[in-house]
Amino acid sequence: MKKVLFTLCLITAAWLASAQLVEPVKWSFAQNKISANEFELVFTAKIEKGWHMYSTDLPEGGPIKTSFYFEKVENVELIGEPTPDKEVTEEFDKSFQMDLRWFSDEVNFTQKVKVAGAGEITGYVEFMSCNDETCTPPMEATFSFDLSGAANTEIAEAKPEANSTAGGETRDYWSIFFLAFLGGLAALLTPCVFPMIPMTVSFFTKQSKTKAKGIRNGIWYGISIILIYVILGTVVTAVFGAESLNSLSTNPWFNLFFALLLFVFAFSFMGAFEIILPSSWVNAVDRKADKGGLIGIFFMAFALALVSFSCTGPIVGALIVEAARSGGLAPVIGMLGFSLALAIPFALFAAFPGWLNSLPKSGGWLNSVKVVLGFLEFAFAFKFLSIADMVLDLHILEREVYIAIWIAIFLGLALYLWGKIKLPHDSPLTHLPVSRFILGTMVMAFVIYMIPGLWGAPVKLISGFPPPVDYAESPLGVGRTQPAGAVATGHSSGTMTLGMHIGPHGIPLFDDYDDALAHAKATGKPLLIDFTGKGCTNCRKMEDNVWVEQEVKNMFLEDFVVVSLYVDLKTKLPEEEQYISETTGRKVRTIGNKWTDFQISRFNRNTQPYYVILDANEKQVGEGYGYDPHADDFIEWLNEGLSEFKK
Repeated sequence: MKKVLFTLCLITAAWLASAQLVEPVKWSFAQNKISANEFELVFTAKIEKGWHMYSTDLPEGGPIKTSFYFEKVENVELIGEPTPDKEVTEEFDKSFQMDLRWFSDEVNFTQKVKVAGAGEITGYVEFMSCNDETCTPPMEATFSFDLSGAANTEIAEAKPEANSTAGGETRDYWSIFFLAFLGGLAALLTPCVFPMIPMTVSFFTKQSKTKAKGIRNGIWYGISIILIYVILGTVVTAVFGAESLNSLSTNPWFNLFFALLLFVFAFSFMGAFEIILPSSWVNAVDRKADKGGLIGIFFMAFALALVSFSCTGPIVGALIVEAARSGGLAPVIGMLGFSLALAIPFALFAAFPGWLNSLPKSGGWLNSVKVVLGFLEFAFAFKFLSIADMVLDLHILEREVYIAIWIAIFLGLALYLWGKIKLPHDSPLTHLPVSRFILGTMVMAFVIYMIPGLWGAPVKLISGFPPPVDYAESPLGVGRTQPAGAVATGHSSGTMTLGMHIGPHGIPLFDDYDDALAHAKATGKPLLIDFTGKGCTNCRKMEDNVWVEQEVKNMFLEDFVVVSLYVDLKTKLPEEEQYISETTGRKVRTIGNKWTDFQISRFNRNTQPYYVILDANEKQVGEGYGYDPHADDFIEWLNEGLSEFKK
């Protein structure tokens, strides 16, 4: 009986240990013969509930995308690339400051091929999966196809992961709608649109013989405005296509074009020149409007869009640019929000002309609104320049430069609001209105808030606009450097030793296990291993929410030697250092593969983030620590490990 119980304990222990390893994505492969010499290869990923697998078209600097590698292709011509059978879920990730795309539940990728005689294809698919708490390292599933003329067959099976619904996309659409709605309200206050309200209402009052007809005409006028702008958004979506817009959002040349477009609009708003459509277009539409009836009212709305283009064009352009980065129906949703804000006042004042008496008189304040919008567009243009700079890895518009430019732009805006700067179309300012003084003071407070960002402050209010902290001239902030090659002291004043680099939030880290272990032995400190990934969202969340705490920083600097092992590094190992893992049976090709295999073989875990403390004999101290963005819990775990190490 004791032997039976002992055996059951061993089985249970083995099962619990194996449960630490996760394979949330399972792959299967099949081939379909579609003609005498054409085949369709199908790669199916079934993703566990709560997980997601990243798409095939992610921008650089983010998680590992799904990639297909065809190593052996004999007598076969690949036609195009593997194409998914469903749309991706897309959501902005604050940790990476970029839009990320992924699949959940199940997705099929199809690859068409032509065969000359008997063909053969072998290779592997590399993929990465995450849930709300952790990520797997890049994993591989191998495939092999015999295309000798066999009919439809299922080839093999393998493994992947899942989570996410269209909820993220819906949230994006709502945010775009409200942003566009605010843009429409801003457009109302420009000198091209605001004076049109009483003129339009006066026209409807004269043309409408009864109050009921006036209300009907006003409502149709508003609907016409909405239709015109929604059609514009639909055309943009139809011309580019949802998938193309997704791809273009991370294309550096397209982002440069967006930036140039916003610069042109900004200078136009500031009075450098005016964007005017050909007068023949406006005259042609005016003639259509003279016909009267519902058709005439529609062309009146069209005439409003053309006449006010010099003011609404820059706002519409900026909104379409931002919506295009989200892809899908975003341009249509954006134009719906913009036109709704624009149409409601025209429709209401046309239906109830008596309300006109409550409107403020036109004047120089309208041009001031236009100039303020110009400053904002000028600032937003640098966001697109920044994306292009990061994708091309030019390091021209790094974090400090970006923040400095924004400080200068908003300082200029504050001085303009206070009347210290005059632009071409400004009216004489005999006194400073209270509204301009208050708004200028708020902008100046924003400028003062951004200044510490030059010295490494997180400036969370503008999170998502500047490049991330590690894309900077000095990760510690302007004027703060650490001498290369200095001997580490273990104090928070922090010099660095050979093999270290500046990590998140200015913390000195190793990136090689052997170097870190040698330093830990030399200094008599415990070794803290951080299993992480360049493309691990939850790793960034731990860094941004936990590592940023001063107590954690102090413990990293004074009590531990910290090494970050990136499981997704694509750097190839020298041929002689590549090997087949005894634990997984997979080939270890890259540095990332090496650290993945190390984590699995030593600690029986394959998810990140994961933290382990070792003593000088490489024996684990206490339990490991996974994703938990509560700093107090992480500090408690560090203290427990430190106490155990000192025993």
